[in-house]
Amino acid sequence: MVDFIQNSILIVDNNPNNSRVLFYILHENGFKVSVVKSGEMALEKLPLIQPDLILLDVMMPGIDGFETCRYLKENEATKNIPVVFMTALSEVEHKVKALQLGAVDYITKPIQVEEVLARVNVHLELRNTQINLLKEISDRRQAETKLQQTLTELQLVKTQLIQSEKMSSLGQLVAGIAHEINNPVNFISANLIHANEYIKKLLKLLQRYQEYYPNPVPELQAEVEVNELDFMINDLPKLLQSMEFGAERIQKIVLYLRMFSRLDEAEMKKVNIHEGIDSTLMILGHRLQTKPDNPDIQVIKEYGNLPLIECYAGQINQVFMNILTNSIDALEEAAKNQKIFTPSITIYTEVINGDRLTIRIADNGSGIPENLEHRIFDPFFTSKPVGVGTGMGLAISYQIVTEKHHGSLQCVSKLGSGSEFVITIPLKQSISVEQK
Repeated sequence: MVDFIQNSILIVDNNPNNSRVLFYILHENGFKVSVVKSGEMALEKLPLIQPDLILLDVMMPGIDGFETCRYLKENEATKNIPVVFMTALSEVEHKVKALQLGAVDYITKPIQVEEVLARVNVHLELRNTQINLLKEISDRRQAETKLQQTLTELQLVKTQLIQSEKMSSLGQLVAGIAHEINNPVNFISANLIHANEYIKKLLKLLQRYQEYYPNPVPELQAEVEVNELDFMINDLPKLLQSMEFGAERIQKIVLYLRMFSRLDEAEMKKVNIHEGIDSTLMILGHRLQTKPDNPDIQVIKEYGNLPLIECYAGQINQVFMNILTNSIDALEEAAKNQKIFTPSITIYTEVINGDRLTIRIADNGSGIPENLEHRIFDPFFTSKPVGVGTGMGLAISYQIVTEKHHGSLQCVSKLGSGSEFVITIPLKQSISVEQK
């Protein structure tokens, strides 16, 4: 049954007697009724009235009923309002024309009360059913969209938890390895100092023996020649120097491992960003070196004079890892398609406006297609083959930069010319949070 109170009807008729009769009939039956005298007035008042049904007279001065109906059906806001023509014309062609223009029905004059109410009720029931159906479809689509959004958010949270656990496990593993390596390396390094001193003294003592006893017995002279004493005297300092260099290199690697893990720096604090970049490059060193299928990747550092930056160091290092890994993947893919290719990554840092840090990481790979560029930070989106990447690295990086550090992460790419990721964060997070 039609809920009359909720339905409104617009009568368009220049005959006051017809309008008066229709108004009385419809009003008495609980409808909201509005009356206008011409097609022009109907088109003007429609946005304000917004009727559920229009009773439209055919023969009117100015814009007649047919022309008025044509305007209604061409307008996006009014095309779905049902139109019932009122006419005294009995010619079939007029009725056909009315239906062709989009009218749903017609009422023949002189007006019959039962006919008017019957046709009005039928079309309002259809209209109400249509509105309810459209609303139901809209509600379902909104529910599906919300559900999909919730599922995406849950997947994102799940992936972030997994990623955080992986990074935490990696940090603990790296820190543990660094600690285990650090102790024996420190022991070796410390003892190399004493060994170097002892060997220098022994060589000096041997030199003194040679000065005072230049002609040893034949058996000793033969032993000297067999063991190439002169060679050992010249080579031993070089060997010690190589060992010292190796120990220093291991100590430096351990330091970079500790910088990358940042287990003791889970809270926000001031750090040297360049150390974080360098430690990440060290971790990825094996992927930067020449391989059978890929040439050596050059890393060009254009570091600015930066102060200590207030941030979550471990999370920012994770951003560097994800972006650099993405650049290396792009360069390896580009190398497969080019015979002569010198892959490179340029890292540029600077302070802008005295309160923000910008880090640019650019590669000269194949670039990103324009139709995909706006999606690279979407969760689970990846252009890599199945099984290579989850599509979460850049999404998590975006969240770390924008939500955790109140900054921005952008990608500027041109197909065939490489990609550049631009990270911008405040120098001091406390100020940023207060301003936000």
